[in-house]
Amino acid sequence: MNLPNKLTLLRILLIPVCLLLWALGQPVFSAIVFALAALTDFLDGYIARKQNIITVFGKFADPVADKILVLTAMIFLCADGILPAWAVCIVAARELMVDGLRLVAVGKGTVIAAGWLGKIKTNLQFFCILAGMLLPKGHWVTLALTIAMAVMTVWSGAKYLWGYRDTITSGGM
Repeated sequence: MNLPNKLTLLRILLIPVCLLLWALGQPVFSAIVFALAALTDFLDGYIARKQNIITVFGKFADPVADKILVLTAMIFLCADGILPAWAVCIVAARELMVDGLRLVAVGKGTVIAAGWLGKIKTNLQFFCILAGMLLPKGHWVTLALTIAMAVMTVWSGAKYLWGYRDTITSGGM
């Protein structure tokens, strides 16, 4: 297993640590672990591209690890009243929709790579979660990031749908 794939697995393993620290009332340490997990998202892709060691496992596991990290953190912040449920629902719906689209595309021999809007969306999600973890409940920065994240989440999802509409409408769907 190469280094990028190990970093992806590390991201997944850091999720319960982040959650446990949050549950134990350690938001700063939880945020540090979350930030480290988010950093592995950048590092695994960078190293894989730089060293030309992109794998099928990495193409699959990296976005799954991102979704698990983001949705887990958003759900526990929502449960504590820090992030609104509507924002979590938007993110969950978009991720399920894009993953469904990717599955249909793979079945038709097309690989849908992450685009730059998706990368911006993911980074906004990371910053929104960190703001929710570190700032007082109801802080305007967290609200502003939540709104920006929701808009980018919808926009990037709509772009995927529009860009791959032929995949959706052709043969058997």
